[in-house]
Amino acid sequence: MDGRRRKQPKTSGCCSEEVSSIEWEFINMSEQEEDLIYRMYKLVGDKWALIAGRIPGRKAEEIERFWIMRHGEGFANRRTELN
Repeated sequence: MDGRRRKQPKTSGCCSEEVSSIEWEFINMSEQEEDLIYRMYKLVGDKWALIAGRIPGRKAEEIERFWIMRHGEGFANRRTELN
């Protein structure tokens, strides 16, 4: 080896968090919040903390979960079943 340390992939190991289905219930956002999330996502991408900083009372995890539920492939089928 040349003496440099290689970056090891970060693994969650024993401290992984599992999200229950209750936590994945639909997140109610106002039209203004949804609009701001969409516009901010176009500008900055998936920087959830930055987006959440523009919406009082919302956490980055909430914003990310909302986005995944709206745009995630796994939830697309579930949304069509509910409608």
